[in-house]
Amino acid sequence: MVPLPSSPLTPTPHPPAAAPAPRPRPSPWHEKMAACSRGLAWPPFDLTTARGAAPWPHRAAIRCCCAGADQEPRRRLSRAAAAAPERAEEWRIDGNKPSAAAPGRRRASLTAMPPLPFPAPRSRRQFRQQDFYPRCTQRGPAPQSRDTPPKRDTGIASEKEWGINLLDEAVKESGTNEDGSTWYRESGEDLGENGYRCRWARMGGQSHDGSTEWKETWWEKSDWTGYKELGAEKSGKNAEGDSWWEKWKEVLYQDEWSNLARIERSAEKQAKSGAENAGWYEKWWEKYDAKGWTEKGAHKYGRLNEQSWWERWGEHYDGRGYVLKWTDKWAETDLGTKWGDKWEEKFFAGIGSRQGETWHVSPGGERWSRTWGEEHFGNGKVHKYGKSTTGESWDLVVDEETYYEAEPHYGWADVVGDSTQLLSIQPLERPPGVFPNIDFSSASPPKDDPPGMPPSSPLP
Repeated sequence: MVPLPSSPLTPTPHPPAAAPAPRPRPSPWHEKMAACSRGLAWPPFDLTTARGAAPWPHRAAIRCCCAGADQEPRRRLSRAAAAAPERAEEWRIDGNKPSAAAPGRRRASLTAMPPLPFPAPRSRRQFRQQDFYPRCTQRGPAPQSRDTPPKRDTGIASEKEWGINLLDEAVKESGTNEDGSTWYRESGEDLGENGYRCRWARMGGQSHDGSTEWKETWWEKSDWTGYKELGAEKSGKNAEGDSWWEKWKEVLYQDEWSNLARIERSAEKQAKSGAENAGWYEKWWEKYDAKGWTEKGAHKYGRLNEQSWWERWGEHYDGRGYVLKWTDKWAETDLGTKWGDKWEEKFFAGIGSRQGETWHVSPGGERWSRTWGEEHFGNGKVHKYGKSTTGESWDLVVDEETYYEAEPHYGWADVVGDSTQLLSIQPLERPPGVFPNIDFSSASPPKDDPPGMPPSSPLP
């Protein structure tokens, strides 16, 4: 149960920027999984809270499989965003063992809930495909399960990590192993209108009693409009009733309204415990075009017995210097306690604003909140203001350098370089005099204005 605060937060109007989170130690995940994936037996699916090291919500962690799994990397905020007054509050599920704060951080504190930095992880590419069991070739030995539970906060994997390798011939095979477990493998090709072509492969298996099961599907799609898609999906369950599912996809197409090439990448992941009311779900996406327009975001949800939490964040770059970033996180318990934190920043040509709120609601409906804001004028002056429901307030103009990221750290050139398999997909040859049918009625022109404010947290 989350302890309730016995007194309001003590204000610290302008704390210094937080130190970056330490990098995680190398994980023994793959070594353990390699040792237990040689048949259809999985290690215990551990969906427990990571005590003593898990800032909440995303690392009050539902941990899959290995109890010794490492901490995940955290999403970094800009230095100036981290310096805003007290918008980086965080609460731990285990409030009895305070975690050490980053060196040099001044912070407000709840009497019974030690605050920690409230991260929004955006880490990518935690695992490598070669760490899994080798893929079988056509008419080779029975396929081995690579389907391990997905890890939280690992973002969108790369093509190399999935290792998609489609066969050129149709295959349909199945068999039974010495331990009584069964397997199947098949591949084929589907054709349709407008030059549509889908090459696919499926494989899977289950134990003799059906208590463990795994499935994996690959595909690549193309048509005469220039559309190309590469994707994969896998799922599994173990004898303890734990289950998981993961889907990955990247797409290349030409925007009907701008005629610009676009690449979109996405990933969905979820895991559920068979022993308790625990599980999590994540959806990640990235969108890029050839002129530098970029959009990234994630939606996350998790539950551990009586506690639930949500997180949403987004980034938008228009390719001409405008940038919008936002984060919204909140949580609640079955007893009625709710708390959350959100912030937003908008900038263009050195001028912009930041604002945010940290809030808490007790089971009896008593609400506490602190709001803050910054106006950056582009001349070295910053107007900072804020207030809370306990009567604290500040309003001043300071000399301060404005810092923000006007361009994404991973953009169009990066995604093109990492999408060689997608770009190499060969569509069907188009006969002379036949032209692709492009349906403009199903698309809408993009909006010139950036997206508006993020959805608000569910306050009573």
